[in-house]
Amino acid sequence: MSAEAAQQTRISVVKVSREQLPLSCPLPEEEVWNLHPRVYLPIANSGEAVCPYCSTHYLLID
Repeated sequence: MSAEAAQQTRISVVKVSREQLPLSCPLPEEEVWNLHPRVYLPIANSGEAVCPYCSTHYLLID
């Protein structure tokens, strides 16, 4: 992972909608989609989730 990509993922908060569920990190449309294994995150009940690999924070907006 480049230093720039690491910095972006450490501070990023990604808003997702229910249309994007089931949620996996990294998202397929992200530039960094292949930086770590795909992880499915449970977000439907709590409305938020954090990736254990890159610490990206996801918020469910609807």
